[in-house]
Amino acid sequence: MSNVAEKPAATLPVRSWRRRLLRWLRNGAICYVGIIFVLLLLENKLIFHPVRASEDWIAPPNSLVQDIELRLADGTRLHGWWCPTPGWQPDQGAMLYCHGNAGNLSYRAGSINHLQRELNVAVLIFDYPGYGKSEGKPSEASCYAAADAAYDWLMQVGHVPGERIILYGGSLGGAVAVDLASRRPHRALVLVRTFTSMPDEAQLLYPWLPARWLVRSQFNSLGKIIHCTQPLFIAHGTSDQLIPYVLGEKLFAAANEPKQFCSMAGVDHNDGMTAQFYVCLRSFLSAE
Repeated sequence: MSNVAEKPAATLPVRSWRRRLLRWLRNGAICYVGIIFVLLLLENKLIFHPVRASEDWIAPPNSLVQDIELRLADGTRLHGWWCPTPGWQPDQGAMLYCHGNAGNLSYRAGSINHLQRELNVAVLIFDYPGYGKSEGKPSEASCYAAADAAYDWLMQVGHVPGERIILYGGSLGGAVAVDLASRRPHRALVLVRTFTSMPDEAQLLYPWLPARWLVRSQFNSLGKIIHCTQPLFIAHGTSDQLIPYVLGEKLFAAANEPKQFCSMAGVDHNDGMTAQFYVCLRSFLSAE
């Protein structure tokens, strides 16, 4: 008869279950860290979605549009469209249009057409590095530099006084316009469907990641809006699935007076602008 004590029958299954759980947790942690690492490497590709002119290009909104060349300090050549109105004169001012993170400036031909029809305003739109016909690669710094180059063109070539320039920024372009408005004279700042900062936006898009602390590109409009002292107009759709409505409200709350918020009921991020938007913007610009 053996004197060796037998182990309880339930012990082996319990230990086996614990080993499997630890293995799953370990593998899950490895996958989680791997996803974070990949997202860090791909940050610029996740933020910027340029389309080269050779891939897709839309015709200018009218025959008055002129192709212009801008230069960054490092020699990078950028492309822009100068879109004057019939009989335009510099003292009438102009709008500097900072577009969003996808496509190229030609994708905004319809938007320019609407702005000119509704507001009778001359528009300068430019592409960031790597977009459309522009050289280089996009980054937060190069987007700001591109906006400065476009602003300088309006003043030096177009002879538009800084105080007569309306800064318009849509989506990511809103952050570019806020940065420019925080540093340079302008008549008014118009922001459409934009965010408070890239960390805020990233955290909402990836709530299961510590995205707020991982994003290197800041585009911190919330921290800069306090330095914008000219009249401000913000428009945001209540059904925006890409940049939540609450971010537009938060940016507006932090801004100085005078300011106006245009809430577009049921409008998603890539929907067309409503008739109400143009009515509100026209009223805003005529009052300031």
